[in-house]
Order: sequence, then structure tokens, then C-alpha cells
Amino acid sequence: MKLTGGEIVAQALTKYGIEYIAGIPGHGNWSLTDAFLQDDCNVKVIQVMHEQSAIHMADGYFRASGKPMAATTSVGPGATNTVIGLATCYADSTSVFYINGSPSTHMKGHGVMQEIERQQDNAFPRIMEEVTKRSYSAIRVEEVPFLMHRAFNTMLTGRPGPVHVELPMDLQCETAEVEIHDLDKRMPVGVAHPDPESIKRAVELLLSAERPVIVAGGGAITANASKVLTKLAERVGAAVSFTWNGKGAISEDHEMCVGAIGQTGTSSGNEITAGADVVISVGCRFTDWSASSYAKGVTFSFPPAKLIHIDLDPHEIGKNYPTEVGIVADARVTLEAMLDQITDLQSSKALTKREAFLKDVQDAKDRWEAQIAPRRDSTETPFTSQHPLKILREVLDRDGIVTVGSGNTQGAVKQSFPVYEPRTHLTSGSFSPMGWAYPAALGAKLACPDKQVVAIMGDGDFMMCAPEMGVAMMHNIPVVALVQNNSGYMSIRGGQRKFQGRHVASEFNNYAGNGEPYSADITDMAKSFGMHAVKVEKSEDLRAALEEALNLGKPALVEVITSRDAAGPFTPGWWDFPSPAYYEKEQEAYAEMRAKEQHM
Repeated sequence: MKLTGGEIVAQALTKYGIEYIAGIPGHGNWSLTDAFLQDDCNVKVIQVMHEQSAIHMADGYFRASGKPMAATTSVGPGATNTVIGLATCYADSTSVFYINGSPSTHMKGHGVMQEIERQQDNAFPRIMEEVTKRSYSAIRVEEVPFLMHRAFNTMLTGRPGPVHVELPMDLQCETAEVEIHDLDKRMPVGVAHPDPESIKRAVELLLSAERPVIVAGGGAITANASKVLTKLAERVGAAVSFTWNGKGAISEDHEMCVGAIGQTGTSSGNEITAGADVVISVGCRFTDWSASSYAKGVTFSFPPAKLIHIDLDPHEIGKNYPTEVGIVADARVTLEAMLDQITDLQSSKALTKREAFLKDVQDAKDRWEAQIAPRRDSTETPFTSQHPLKILREVLDRDGIVTVGSGNTQGAVKQSFPVYEPRTHLTSGSFSPMGWAYPAALGAKLACPDKQVVAIMGDGDFMMCAPEMGVAMMHNIPVVALVQNNSGYMSIRGGQRKFQGRHVASEFNNYAGNGEPYSADITDMAKSFGMHAVKVEKSEDLRAALEEALNLGKPALVEVITSRDAAGPFTPGWWDFPSPAYYEKEQEAYAEMRAKEQHM
């Protein structure tokens, strides 16, 4: 059939099961976006207010569903606005298909409007190379079907990640006699299975352990390994801790769950994991925040602990810690293979010798509960970060989805907002940009329209994506925004105070006036978009406000006035962050912890 380059993209996305494409049309891609109006295209176009949000929306869609969504932009600034979103997807291993326009093939290198060409003609793909699994550029209409299935193959095989396709403006309009390739015949079948010998060694090591711990990373959720991970923990009496992106891999009301690990993890998660003699890492790449900057005895202790490291990407095996058994394979089938080799007798023996360990687990959880309860249960106003989360958890469905922005809210949710199912806690863990949570929530709601979705953010985070309220209203995407307003970047202020003894540019104040805290009226701002919005300043109003917002069936915002002081997460772990030499207070403590780091 004779198709334009734009029609090839639109039809391929339709055939490959893409439901939505988000973005903003411009001169660089309006011929591409026009093709989505053709009768044989079933992909719905979602107009956003900022191109970065288009990627965040697609990111949230994938995390909630495991299925990819597409995004598109024009050339130049529209395209470069996607870099933060794509870097987030790349760091957290989420699949997004991104396509942009570029200068016509006969115009490249001439300095046409919005072209970057001083070092290379049309240099934008060079930027994309660092934040995607692969960047593809079309030079002929005839090759566009090939590029489409190669991009999908790259995006959906191995370790997930974003891909980029660039389609010049002339190729969007020109036609060629082509066929859309069948994706099923261009993709590998099945998943990567583990080496049987490595499974045997891993099981032997696990059964010999006295204090085994399974650490669930984001890869456990991506591989849909939650059920088998929980079953393995139950079968051998292993405790389960989790990273930011691993939250939800085991239900947090399960007796074997000990909580989050890392700098803003839980004391129970860090204590039990650091005291393990055998650790099974499932899809965890040991980032500094999850490993307390590799300080021995804080979150992990390698050695004497022995590591069974399961990951789909061989790059991660042995990168930060030595492994006793390194397994490059799909997490779910690996854990299933381990379960298959554990007999009922072996299970019984393992559980019998776990009694003392499991008592230590419960004692550690009780100590953490005693630490977190005062902030979580406090009804003082302005609110702690934790108390609104407690009430939200009580009124939110068990399978309700929360997306979480960076900063104090991110740590508070990690520590004190339990989740019970995979893909119900979505956070920008590794790259951690502000402005992610709300557009990601819109994507999650598109992916899971029958589930409640709440975006939890601080006011600084929300102000970076507030225009997307317009997207929610125009498309009637009923997401609830829970904005914890403390007039500033309070997590930054806390770090500045700890590591420098003072702070600058992290509070929102009337610097030219009376010096009092400054805030836009976020509730009135939401109302100006036509959204249902309420400001909560009294504890007795909180539950009703959240229930109303969740039951409305329309976009809504609840602003809670939050304390600037003693309101953020606890820091049971450690983060390697040096202080200036002139700030003497932290130097000795920093040197002591730095000496404990194992990664070097």
C-alpha cells in the first residue's frame, strides 16, 4: 500500500497495540500528528501542556500496566524538553516510544529554525543516545516500517527502556509503497531462563542460611515476579525488604515483609537486611540511596553476607558488590526454578531453624512502628508529611495507585504508606525529577481507568507540572492531586541544614517584603482550571476532603498545609554527601562513614 511516513507510524502504532500518544504538535511534526486523524488509525492523541509531561505520562502508563505508550514532539525546544523524561525512563527501566520531527533531509545542516547543527548536522539524535536504549533516524520513507519494528524490539526485549525515532519533515509527507511489518514475527519468543547449575548453587546457599533476606527491586515488579517471590519467602522463611521501585513486590501487611531499605528506608528493613547472612537480590541494581552509599553494616554487609544476584542485565551483576551466585535471567522464571528445587522436607527444616530470626524480624518491625507512629498519628496542624498519608491509606482502595514526586513526600510515602499490590506505588526513583508525579498519574489512570489514582507531591514539585491540570480537565482524566504545601523545597532545606549548617534558596518566602512564607493559592489555581479543589488546614476536615475527591469521578485536588519542620521522613540509612571544609561539625562523622564504604 502507498503510505506517507506519518501514516506508516500511525498504522504501525495501531497494529502494535498502542492506545495513546501524548505530545504537542509543532511545525516539525504536524504532518506526523495529522496522520493520526486518518480512518485506519486507532491511536488516541493526548495533548499536553509541556513536552516533558508527555514522556512522564507515558512512563506512568507503562509502570501501571506493563504496556508501552507513545509520545511525540516537534523539533528543537519541543524535542529537547523530553530529555528529563527520557532520562527518568532510562534510569528506572521503563519502556516508552518517543518519535519527533526533524529538519527535512535536504535542509539538514543549513541552520534551519530550531536545528542544532554547530558540531553535527541535526545533532538532536546525539543527545538522545545517552538517555534511550537506542535512537533511530529515518533517511527514506521505505525504511520507516523497518525502523518501527526494530524500535519496538529494542524497547520490549531485555531490560526495558525508552527508544527514540526521528522522522524528518519531508519523510512525514512523502509516500512509498510499503507494508507494515508483523511485530509478532519480529520479536523473540519467551523469556531468558537461568542456568540450571546456578539455580542449584543458589538453592543450596539459601537453604544453608540462618538469616536469609530477599531484596525486591523494580525488576521484580517489571517481571511480574511478586507472587512467586512471596511464595519463596514463605517456603524458606526469608524476610523481604524492598527498594523504592520494589515497593509493592510483596504486600506490606505480610509477616515476612520488613520494609524499605536505604537512606530513607526503614530501620527494620535496614537492620534485618544488614544482618543477613545470605541476600537474594531480585532486579535490584544497588543504587547509593538503596544501599546507604555502600557503608558496610548500614543496609548491606558484603562480606560476611553472601549475595545471590538475579538481574536481566549482566551489566549489573558484580557492579557494586561481589556475588556468590550471579544469575542473568528473567526474575519470575528464576524464582520459579528455585522453588521447584526446594522439597517439602527442605522447606520444613528451613522454617524450623528460622524461629529466632523471625522473632528478630518482628522485634525490628515493632521498634520501627514505635518510631514512625507519633508522626503518622499526629493530628497537629500544619500537618506532618505522614498524617495525611495515613488518612489517604484508610480511604483509598487496596489496589488504588499512588504516584509520588521527589522530596519529603517521596520518602514519607516509602516509609509510612503501605501498599499491597505490585504496580500500585509508582515513583521516579533513580533520576528523581520534580514535576513527574502528576503527569505520571494521568498516564497511570489512562492505563487503569477502573482504579483510583492519586498523585502525591510537595508544592515545589507540583509547581513544575501544574499546567497539566488542563490536560486532566480537557480529557476528563479523574486523578486526585494531593499537594502537601510547606512553601518550599523542604527536603533540600533539610539537607542544606545538615551538611552546611544553613540554607539558601530552598524556602519560598517574601524576600522583598516581610520575610514570611510565600505560596501561590494552589486551591484557587486548580479552581481556575475548572477543577474541584479544597484546602485542608484542620485535621477533622481531612478524611471528608479525600473521600469526596476520590468519589467525584472527575479531576480533583486536595491541598494540605504541611509543617516545614520535623515533618519529613526519617533517615535510618546513610547518604554519602560531603560538607564544605569550613563546616567542621560534620567532617569527623563523614570520614567515619566514608571509611565503611565497600564499593571501591
